[in-house]
This record gives sequence, structure tokens and C-alpha cells, in this order.
Amino acid sequence: QSLISSSKWLQRYGLRRNKLSLSQILSQIGFQHKKDYVTTLGKPVASRYADGLFPQYKRAQDGSVYNLTAKKELILHFVDCLMGAIELYKQRMEWLTSESRQIFGVIQERCIVIVLDFGTAASAEFDLCRDALSMVLVEQVIQIARFNLIWAAQDLMKWQQKSTPVSEHTVKAAVMWLWKLDRMTAVSHASSAEALLEAMGDEAVSS
Repeated sequence: QSLISSSKWLQRYGLRRNKLSLSQILSQIGFQHKKDYVTTLGKPVASRYADGLFPQYKRAQDGSVYNLTAKKELILHFVDCLMGAIELYKQRMEWLTSESRQIFGVIQERCIVIVLDFGTAASAEFDLCRDALSMVLVEQVIQIARFNLIWAAQDLMKWQQKSTPVSEHTVKAAVMWLWKLDRMTAVSHASSAEALLEAMGDEAVSS
């Protein structure tokens, strides 16, 4: 999941405003080679005056042909702009695939419940899961409005009865609660479903 949708992210970094899509660039460095309907021939005919006069580019998507009229300086300007856009995308991808986002994706919702289902994980795996969950609490949950934790065990355990407002104090308290859980607590086949139903019972929760 993406914290900022692609369109909003493009707007944020000015990529749309700078007109860097293929269609927008082509419209700025040339003009489309048009066809018009010729009554006497009874069919569309493309003008030929530009043949050999301009370099031409044919779009693979729709077969449209553009006559390119821009000078080298303008072409190089767009090369620089595109290279800058590529670098922004690289930075964005590095951010999206780093730290807790690499495991959980990006939390977009403002009010969430995290359902914990550790099954019969061994001690090392149990701690690894808690490390990952602690990371997502500290890095991402801290950015939203409300949250809660529910542990899918035979005797279902909730950190709070309802989703609670996010603050440094509540996030820290949730991490402490997480690390006090007993790995040996019994689980059942229905535990996960019951925990999900319990989470969905909080009307304030969106995810």
C-alpha cells in the first residue's frame, strides 16, 4: 500500500506541473501529424508536406505520428527533467521498501487495529515478530490517529477495549504490552477469526 497515491505524489514533486508524461512532452517539442477526411477520395488522408522535413516519432500505443521541431537545447532540458524525475522515483521506491514498510507496506488509514496471530512460533520467531511489530508501531502507527492491538489466542487479549488516540505515550505503552505477551499462551483454530471479528466490532476502525 502507498501512503501517498501516485497522482498526489506526482503533484507533490511537481512532475505533473512540469508536464513530463510522453504526450505532454511530445506536444511541447513538436506537433501531431494529422489526417483529414478528403471528400473526393472518400477517406482520411495524412498530409505529406512534413515527410522528410522533420524527424518523426510514432507512438506505439496508438500509432499516432509526431513531427519533432524542437531544438537540441529543449530536448536536453527534458532529458534533465526526466533524469530528475527518475531519481525521485528511485528515492520513493527506496523509502517504500525500507524499514517497517518493507514488511507491512505503508499504513494509509487513520484508525487501525493490528491483529497479532503468532500461532505456535518458536521463541526466536516470536521475538522476531515482536521486533517487526515494534518497528511498525514506532515508525508508522505514530503517524496516524487511533489504534489498538488484539492478540489471537484461545483467551483473546486486547491491549485496549477500543481503539485509542495515538501519542508517544500510548505507542510506548503498546510496545511494552507487546513484549510482555507470553509465547506459551494457548491458541485455537478459531482464534484468528474471533480476533478479526472483534477488531471489526470497533466502529471507529477503518482497517
